[in-house]
Amino acid sequence: MRKLFLLCIVVLLLVSCGSIKTYNEQITKKHTVEDLRADVDKLYLQLKKHHPKLYQYTPKIDMDFKFDSLKNAITNPLTTREFYKVLAPVLTYVKQGHVAVSIPGKRYTKRELKQLKKKTFEFYKLDFEYLEDKLWIKRTFGKDSTIIGAEVVKLNNEPVSKLIPLYKKRFSSDGYNKTLYNRYVGKRFLRFYVRDKGYIDSVNVAFRLKDSIFIKTFKRVAKEEKIKREDSVLAKNITPVKLSKADREAKKIAAKRKKTYNRKHGFIKRGNAYTRNFKFVGKDSSVAYMKLRSFTNGNYKKFYKESFVKIDSSKAKYFILDLRDNGGGRIAEINHLYSYLTDKDYQFITDSEVTNRVPFLKSFMANTTPTSLKVFGGVLSPIVAIHNLLKTKKKEGKLYYKFKEAKLQHPNPLNFKGHIYVLINGNSFSASSIISTHLKATNRATFVGEETGGAYNGCVAGIYKVYGLPTTKLKIRMGLMQIETPYKQSPDGYGITPDILITPNVQDRRSKQDPELKYILTSIEKQD
Repeated sequence: MRKLFLLCIVVLLLVSCGSIKTYNEQITKKHTVEDLRADVDKLYLQLKKHHPKLYQYTPKIDMDFKFDSLKNAITNPLTTREFYKVLAPVLTYVKQGHVAVSIPGKRYTKRELKQLKKKTFEFYKLDFEYLEDKLWIKRTFGKDSTIIGAEVVKLNNEPVSKLIPLYKKRFSSDGYNKTLYNRYVGKRFLRFYVRDKGYIDSVNVAFRLKDSIFIKTFKRVAKEEKIKREDSVLAKNITPVKLSKADREAKKIAAKRKKTYNRKHGFIKRGNAYTRNFKFVGKDSSVAYMKLRSFTNGNYKKFYKESFVKIDSSKAKYFILDLRDNGGGRIAEINHLYSYLTDKDYQFITDSEVTNRVPFLKSFMANTTPTSLKVFGGVLSPIVAIHNLLKTKKKEGKLYYKFKEAKLQHPNPLNFKGHIYVLINGNSFSASSIISTHLKATNRATFVGEETGGAYNGCVAGIYKVYGLPTTKLKIRMGLMQIETPYKQSPDGYGITPDILITPNVQDRRSKQDPELKYILTSIEKQD
């Protein structure tokens, strides 16, 4: 029996290694013209089957032409990465920012993964921003802080001025909006560069700082090993202090409180920051300020309740909601937040248009879902199907899914009744735009910054299907639900515009100034 068990283990390892090798060969080899064109057809078919607003911004005749032209332009075999570079620009004609394409990464054996985890890539510790038509280092999570505020001129002798226009053609905003492009290409520059170049061990970056140019090489280096407390104590020839039972209990309670705090505020490991932040600012610290980096991780209900209890107790007359660089997240969270910002009954979103009566099943049972999860999903599918069927209905020949946020709702008893300011920019997207639409349409807030990257009239998101192209293995993400508020503006395809237009510049960043926030605080001081 033992020999049989060992034999099974060996067979599984060999199969696993073989499948990894086959997969890696598949994504690096040249694919035939016929197979590449077949992938284009299958992608377009998936979009037509599942995307409820495929022709909202680009008419069908024009979309057909774009995909046909792509097929005709493929006359030579291409690798997966080469195919990505010609496919991504065509996909942007959907003009829906939630539609995206990504390149499959190389797969590794357990031994290879173990070795990779021992290293860190210094290049990944850089945070970029695109301002004044140049790429800058906004901050770094590495040890060298001298490059903060430096302009990035070249990467491996390739000019940034050549890379940025290419990357801007590989993603889309919602509709005809333009502000997202400069903001997003800076925020996601690392992602675009890796998709463009693939796995690399080092990058030579040319910087310009104070009219001088210097080059710095970023490599994959060994991670600093964490030294255990006991080893550190022994190394210093210090007798370790044995904690009392009371001290151990206090330490345990402190760790639990820290965990609760991190969950409530949405801890972000990269940069040691939080998703949700609240404090009082301005003259005499009398202005409530809430910075939300997204509407994703953590226990948001406790955070908002505690924050608005503090605001209510302080009798604050002004509230600043900072949605800059907030890419969106959960509908439930923005609905919950909005209940604190209105004193009237409201309908947060309308019924969401879908193309199928069981959208959640279509999302989960995609060809990119692992087989083990599909089996689990298969067991639950009858329950999910019944739930979906009860939630969908047909109106005027179209299918609609009803979220609970589409019902009439009441304001929270702790709702803020003072003046609201909202900070927005091109990276204010998706859920950020949806809550901004409500505040703008009801004249509830003054908006400062620049037009949001997300559309005023809604977006196709909610839940997603990630479809893997059969030959090239590129992954296409598409939203399955049209998410809209009851409010509309004309013309369609633009974001929420600011009442006060302010665009930060490089000098603001270098001097650590926040011109948008400064404007609001100055205005409040004048009013008081």
